[in-house]
Amino acid sequence: MTSSDPHDQTRRDTRLRRALLVVLVVVLVACVGVSAWLVTTRGAEAVGIDGGASEVQSERDAVMSQARQFMLRLGTYDPEQLEEGELPEYRELVSEVITPNFRPSFDRQVVAVEQLVAQAGVSRTAEVFSAGAATLDSDSATVLVAGTFTESYPDRQGEMQPQDPVPFRMEVTLNRIDGEWLVDDFTPVSGGEQ
Repeated sequence: MTSSDPHDQTRRDTRLRRALLVVLVVVLVACVGVSAWLVTTRGAEAVGIDGGASEVQSERDAVMSQARQFMLRLGTYDPEQLEEGELPEYRELVSEVITPNFRPSFDRQVVAVEQLVAQAGVSRTAEVFSAGAATLDSDSATVLVAGTFTESYPDRQGEMQPQDPVPFRMEVTLNRIDGEWLVDDFTPVSGGEQ
């Protein structure tokens, strides 16, 4: 018969636990190392943009800049731009930053703006306070833009009287067409229930 010393059993358990702990620490260090390597070398393929963090930020900056330009161009017009009841410069400036798909919708909406400017002498300026990319992938993006529109109306003496600025928050959808980000749609963002 063999006798088992309880101390031998305890030493074996201790060695087993230590060996298991060493193996787990090695696996953990390997996982952290592989994760760090993947994050630094993979770039942004996960969102369809090759390259590192600086390239992703560059794309974010590009879509935010284009969304800002769109809102500034869309929200700025005045009677001095009128030519035979139309706003050709306004149409051209906005058309430069929109998709061909969005163009028919814009052309329908601009008629009301032209009538307002021609009949009431309304002038409007836009100011953008902030923009942030909400979504971004290789060929589409959504940007949230906040700012104000300030309309001015002529008084009886013909002097333009600015009104109180009206805040806006818009969700601007962009598509990449031939390497250029263009606005495909925009919708007001409500504040929700308060």
